[in-house]
Amino acid sequence: MSKLLRAGARDRRITIQRATLAPDTAGDPAPSWENLSTVWASAMPAPGVERLQSAEIAATTPMVFRIRWSSAVADVNPKDRISYAGRMWIIASVTEIGRREGLEIAATARAD
Repeated sequence: MSKLLRAGARDRRITIQRATLAPDTAGDPAPSWENLSTVWASAMPAPGVERLQSAEIAATTPMVFRIRWSSAVADVNPKDRISYAGRMWIIASVTEIGRREGLEIAATARAD
């Protein structure tokens, strides 16, 4: 197993969600999120960013999640999102660690 994958304890539970269409109350398809997989991960914070956006200061909190590779998460991509610590994290990039050893997921959430 790669040293990169072993770095950091996978002691956090994250839920990876995928965009889908689900019927609304009228039975019409409406955008929704479906849980793809709940997995153990290591979570490593990165420095935050502040910028002026639409006349207000918007701060984001970047995080890097490392998870074990499995067929359930093999196709995770920036169209998906992560639910962790009461926040929704927008996936910026997904990088494979080794050959089917793990995935490194860079994501950001709006700071409170």
